Amino acid sequence: MHMIEAVIKPAALGSLKKRLTELGILGMTALECKGYGKQRGHTERYRGARMDVGFVPKILLKIAVKSDDLDKTIDAITEAAHTGKVGDGKLFVYELSRVVRVRTGEKDRDAL
Repeated sequence: MHMIEAVIKPAALGSLKKRLTELGILGMTALECKGYGKQRGHTERYRGARMDVGFVPKILLKIAVKSDDLDKTIDAITEAAHTGKVGDGKLFVYELSRVVRVRTGEKDRDAL
């Protein structure tokens, strides 16, 4: 079992959710956040003055998947979020040692 944390542009969320549903990946958590990477924020104009905005709106997704589904989930995320421009996002993948569904008490693979 693995946890995927994906930081993506908000505009990519709808198509990504649809692709994951088609793959049978039915659960995810989405958090609105702000951040920056190589793009170092962006510039906006306010009342004619240029202002540097240090953080860009992003979505942080947390998706727990079975090891069998890991590669296809990563491929779906990268394809749905890819625009070819700086700021498309980043994925972090790590192993899960335990998962428990609170409602039923199911554990590990059965809980996913």
